[in-house]
Amino acid sequence: MSALQVVSSNTLRTQAWANGAGTTTVIARGPDDANWQWRLSIAEITQDCDFSSYPDTRRQLVALDAPLNLRFDDGRDVSLLRLSATHFDGADAPHASLPDGPSRAFNLMLRGTAEGELIARPLNGSMWLPRREHWRWFAHLLGGRAEVQTGQERIDMDVGSSLWIDAQPNERVRIEGGGELVLVQLATAI
Repeated sequence: MSALQVVSSNTLRTQAWANGAGTTTVIARGPDDANWQWRLSIAEITQDCDFSSYPDTRRQLVALDAPLNLRFDDGRDVSLLRLSATHFDGADAPHASLPDGPSRAFNLMLRGTAEGELIARPLNGSMWLPRREHWRWFAHLLGGRAEVQTGQERIDMDVGSSLWIDAQPNERVRIEGGGELVLVQLATAI
């Protein structure tokens, strides 16, 4: 089995939000679609709106294109600059406002014992991904170009492409290039 697996655009599905206020493109969910414990998606936010409520779900979110302000029912305000992240309980659906116009948001949703971490960062030169047994990486290239290599495998990434990285514990993963990345690390033993 290949350690580097490109996510085909044919597998992506865009769906309306549960509350009808926007759309989301689901990139992946597992361990299966019907009873997911983790979900990766990109939400299109074109107007000020309420987020959908997801009880029993932990959410991590990164603003992708422009700043995003979140206001929670308890009065808490979170202002996200582009590429900054936050996390919150999915049952606590905030009101989103767009101070500089439409944006997208990358979402990692976790349920039950699922574990994961969402990171957005610039890519300038080389970076190495740490390997942890029973964890896998997901990479989404927001801008620029990148080359991902582990062992004897190598894949070039273009803007908007996504990739699963399942390197062996003794293999190092190198990402080389310039641009911006969203990275997700997920536990595989759920």
